[in-house]
Amino acid sequence: MAGGLEHPVLFLEMAAKGAGLNIPNEVLFAWLAMAVLITLGLITSSRLQMVPGGLQNFFEYMIGGLENFTVETMGEDGRRVFPVLAGIFLFILTCNFMGLVPGFDSATNAINTNAAMAVFVFVYYNYWGIRNWGPGYIKHFMGPMPALAPMMLILEIMSHLARPLSLTLRLFGNVRGEELVLMLLFMLAPIAATLPIYFLFSLADFIQAFVFFMLTLIYLKGAFEHAH
Repeated sequence: MAGGLEHPVLFLEMAAKGAGLNIPNEVLFAWLAMAVLITLGLITSSRLQMVPGGLQNFFEYMIGGLENFTVETMGEDGRRVFPVLAGIFLFILTCNFMGLVPGFDSATNAINTNAAMAVFVFVYYNYWGIRNWGPGYIKHFMGPMPALAPMMLILEIMSHLARPLSLTLRLFGNVRGEELVLMLLFMLAPIAATLPIYFLFSLADFIQAFVFFMLTLIYLKGAFEHAH
């Protein structure tokens, strides 16, 4: 982390160096987040019950809520893109929560991870726009008035190109700021004194994952809609 504030021990970093591997921390913890999600998914799917409980109840509640929200916002087209939206949300949430665990780091604490997700979102929603409308997708960038189309085209292209940068910096800034505050609190106060703020940071981590999810949903909704 910046300014010399770093986790005293990062277990995955030590294991990787011990194995002679030079892998960036954000990559290691991104892999760990994916492994956690895959493991939980396999455990849950292998124990499905008519009356859900435990992990099944948790995932059904969360996934069901996100799916209903997506369909209410986008209509039935939302079901076509929901698996990607849910995957993005769960990955970011897992990474964010991982940063709250001593000895672990958050993959979203690195700008490279966030930039990769933001670029993927940019390519993904434009892919759906081109797939749905073909060459007519250009109308989404030209505004409602033909006389203003040349100017609107330039402005809209600049606006869309700024979206990956906005997604990247918003998530990176919030997660990095949170971890810096945690490190300062650990240095200045006993561990017990920092516990109450974990609730606030957990809420903030959830909100940041949902904001990324929500913005991706809005971009996809625009790509699926008719150009006005």
